[in-house]
Amino acid sequence: MIVAILMGRKGSKGFPGKNLHMVLGKPLAYYPMKAAKDCPEIDKIYISTDDERLMKLAQENDIEIIKRPPELCTDEALGEHVFVHAYKVVKERIEQQGPRTEIELVVLLMCNAPTITPATISEGIKVLRDNPEYDSAVTVSRYNMWSPLRARKIGYDGLLHPFVPFETFGDPKKLSCDRDSQGDVWFADMGASIVRPRCLERLEDGLLPQKWMGQKIYPLKQWGGLDVDYEWQIPQVEYWLKKNLK
Repeated sequence: MIVAILMGRKGSKGFPGKNLHMVLGKPLAYYPMKAAKDCPEIDKIYISTDDERLMKLAQENDIEIIKRPPELCTDEALGEHVFVHAYKVVKERIEQQGPRTEIELVVLLMCNAPTITPATISEGIKVLRDNPEYDSAVTVSRYNMWSPLRARKIGYDGLLHPFVPFETFGDPKKLSCDRDSQGDVWFADMGASIVRPRCLERLEDGLLPQKWMGQKIYPLKQWGGLDVDYEWQIPQVEYWLKKNLK
């Protein structure tokens, strides 16, 4: 079977209550829930949360609840550990239903990442079924304006310095300020990660920064994807939803 696991907690510092912030008349978390519900390949949906209001929204959408333990509800807790914990709970619950039931794929979603459609999830599932050597298929968006070449950090002197040494990109004398000159820059936008169980069972084998994606990661290209951390991102989400949802 194919399962989906959503992740969301209360206590956001940058944008309090973001998962339930109303966007186009619905809570933010409703959109990834609906994408999972409308994906025909997904058999069962779960949510890992400590938020009673999210639990209520999940129940209204026939989503099974996993109560996230306190140690995974802190600012220091990593999302990868939340997903691994939830996966273990899901696997245990499924095994109790019968030993012949196995998890084929896991669709990982975030309550604050609404930029995902059922069709994109289905595309990722097909890619993994057609390519057993791939570890995962994840949504990516092209953000050439955020090329690593443009990244800066504030040094001990209080001035801006390259975040990544220019030599990493080649001969500094031949580099260009044109944002497209280094080629397209794709970011995992957190819309969805469709992964094989082995990625969660052997987390340390995965690539940083999202080790749950494994090593061989297929890009599901979209545009404008993001996970919401600040209120000023909401207009982008609204624009995306209006363009992508029927």
